[in-house]
Amino acid sequence: MQLIPVTTARLGEHQPLLDLLPDQNPISWVRNGEGLVGWGCFARQTVTGPNRFQLARKWWHEQLDKLEINNPIHLPGTGPLLFTSFSFDPDEISELIIPEVVVGKRGNNSWITWIGDKPQPKLQTTNGEIKPAEVVWQDKSADTWRAKVNRAIGEIQKDRLDKVVLAREILGQSDSKIDPRFVLKNLAMEYPATWVYSNNGLVGATPELLLRLSKSMVVSRILAGTISKTGDDEKDLALAASLARSSKDLEEHEYAVRSVADALSPFCTSTNVPESPFVLHLANVMHLATDVTGALLESHNVIDLFALLEKLHPSAAVCGTPTEIAKEVITEVEGLNRGRYAGPIGWVDSNGDGEQGIALRCGLIDGNQITAFAGCGIVSGSDADREIKESNAKFQAIKQALTF
Repeated sequence: MQLIPVTTARLGEHQPLLDLLPDQNPISWVRNGEGLVGWGCFARQTVTGPNRFQLARKWWHEQLDKLEINNPIHLPGTGPLLFTSFSFDPDEISELIIPEVVVGKRGNNSWITWIGDKPQPKLQTTNGEIKPAEVVWQDKSADTWRAKVNRAIGEIQKDRLDKVVLAREILGQSDSKIDPRFVLKNLAMEYPATWVYSNNGLVGATPELLLRLSKSMVVSRILAGTISKTGDDEKDLALAASLARSSKDLEEHEYAVRSVADALSPFCTSTNVPESPFVLHLANVMHLATDVTGALLESHNVIDLFALLEKLHPSAAVCGTPTEIAKEVITEVEGLNRGRYAGPIGWVDSNGDGEQGIALRCGLIDGNQITAFAGCGIVSGSDADREIKESNAKFQAIKQALTF
């Protein structure tokens, strides 16, 4: 079998990553101006079922066997890349794509990777003006969702479980096609500290990094516990202090941190879990945040990004505690097809390095429509009206990105 060439070359100065994207199926993973963008399709696959992470690994390795890789740079994210967007529920479809062209930037290093025997592609900046779409939102879920939150609180108070995350959706309709590039650029401008992503219509800006694997080091950023910002710096500092002392939010956060630390522990020689969270400030909300780090074991068994995802997802930050009971309550109470919302999204390279966030603060674009998602962690001390307010604040990221 003749192998297909894959070439990575250094780039000089170029336009910002998001300015390079075409309007058709743009791929993005960008934070603070650095990261990866891609376009074209060398290969695409969908996977489903409880073994979807294993199926994704198998398919990725099958594609790598077809490639002859010329990569003199040897940084994470160089060479051929698989971009993934996994479903929350195993029975839903997960999307895998290997772009034909990827441009990356990390620090002072920029590069381009392309698949095939053609010359190095020329970079094109966005042609024409990217216009906002006039979106009308339909939100009929608040009252019914309030009842669902109260029902979940009742299950927790009956000691069936400790925490459950409930999600809701709102539908946006436009008279014209919604351009994902407009959304991505606005999200990157307003939320530079988040990972701005796009994969097969799912666009968003996640502040939560489920997994970064680099060589043998693993990092996970956990968010749980949220409060809205007012825009007044003095008031917001006081709110941040109250969030850091909130027993309800600290309880919710501890469940999420413990679920990730417990999932990583069998794979690591050591893990570092800070004693207390820090407050992460975003444009519209503040979160309690903790970065858990670990050093992977040297093992004969496969310990790679896919194996770690299988253990980490779903974490208590998007599901609940205990996990299996929280899944049951979500099925019974939520009444929502999450699709790829709250699933792992990101990339992996041919060396096994990669990053996977949790698909939060997002919307699924389908022509003139967009479905936005938001979720909240429910514990015994939760209040349904407060949770509605929190979910509305989380919707603002994607709603405002459509209208700037």
